[in-house]
Amino acid sequence: MRKEDARLTDTLATSTGLLTDIGWLATCPSEGGQDGIGAIEHAAVAWRDGVIEWAGPQLDLPKAMRERPTHSAGGRMVIPGLVDCHTHLVFGGWRSDEFRRRLAGESYLDIAASGGGIRKTMRQTREAEALNLQSHALDCLTEMQALGVTTVEAKTGYGLSFDDELKLLNVVEAIRPKTRSRLVSTLLAAHVVPPECNKESYIQMIVNELIPAVSAQGLARFNDIFVEEGAFTIEDAHQILDAGRRHGLEPKLHVDQLQDGDGGRLAAAVGAVSADHLEFTRPEGRQAMAAAGTVGVCLPFASLYLNQPPMDGRAFVEDGVSIAVATDFNPGSAPSYDLPLALMLACTMSRLTPSEALKGATRIAARAVGMEDQVGSIEPGKRADFAELSADNVDEWLYHFRPNVCVRTWIDGQPVN
Repeated sequence: MRKEDARLTDTLATSTGLLTDIGWLATCPSEGGQDGIGAIEHAAVAWRDGVIEWAGPQLDLPKAMRERPTHSAGGRMVIPGLVDCHTHLVFGGWRSDEFRRRLAGESYLDIAASGGGIRKTMRQTREAEALNLQSHALDCLTEMQALGVTTVEAKTGYGLSFDDELKLLNVVEAIRPKTRSRLVSTLLAAHVVPPECNKESYIQMIVNELIPAVSAQGLARFNDIFVEEGAFTIEDAHQILDAGRRHGLEPKLHVDQLQDGDGGRLAAAVGAVSADHLEFTRPEGRQAMAAAGTVGVCLPFASLYLNQPPMDGRAFVEDGVSIAVATDFNPGSAPSYDLPLALMLACTMSRLTPSEALKGATRIAARAVGMEDQVGSIEPGKRADFAELSADNVDEWLYHFRPNVCVRTWIDGQPVN
């Protein structure tokens, strides 16, 4: 049993209940494509032991379920608990100086070449005590829960050494029992090459030492790599992702963020679960991803903060790629964990409809982290994770953006705020 699965039974008492008076319910089922959110008006949801038993029109609620503990949604909108399928949750320090420098005209690559960027956060993260990293990550998760986010992927990538990458993964393990959020760990040792190493020796350490240790200790589910100028190449990606697969780590990719690096076709070739960023992916890359079933992850905060062209979500959807939406929360290029704001930007910048964006942060995002059998939709057999929003429907929610319309978040049938 995976650690993220074991916590379901280890940390919660029996949770049985009924949520009624839902004005507008989005179930986000597997069928219906990118925009199929399964909307139901005047609905109810029933659960037992933290698992959804029934969801549908309140008038159709089975009589046997009407006597259980009942909570009222007060006519509010209810959606599945949001899934942030791309964050760099554990890090030390911030990089506000780089925000100013970019506004003054310096590029992402210029700042990185001068010792800033990922390597600056690497230094700050290596210096940070594990307990401080835990405290910071837990504070962020609490605030994410208040926004309706119930599942979070946490990438490494700021340790960039054998010991420091393990340190970050162990921080995630340490906070699992301290948070109600569901956490999925991803190894991103191949973020950039640390300054004390040459690239070949660093890759050999990842392949021959770090990946086997992470696998043996059960510390991650996914293996990720940043393929970009100044980071790693397509050839490097094959080597590192093949090693991860041999040790049971599923492949993910950061690709085509700053230029066209043929990342879409690479993602298809390696069987990546997801390929993220994709701002410069060509049509043939999109088509290859669609054929391979690779999820494309839209990260509008990175485009916004770097003042770069956004991913063309409409083109991906029209080419048959399932699109998730995430924050890319990190201290440099996306210093925000406000997933609802990212959804609004995915509409205005990447041309997704509100329904497509919502599906992208629920069912499709759950698929991107290998948890669609547990979370991402309000259907029988799924965990009772959902959020009540002070909005009439998804169009009104993402059109009339306000700081936070989430009134109450539920995880395993229990309110967390």
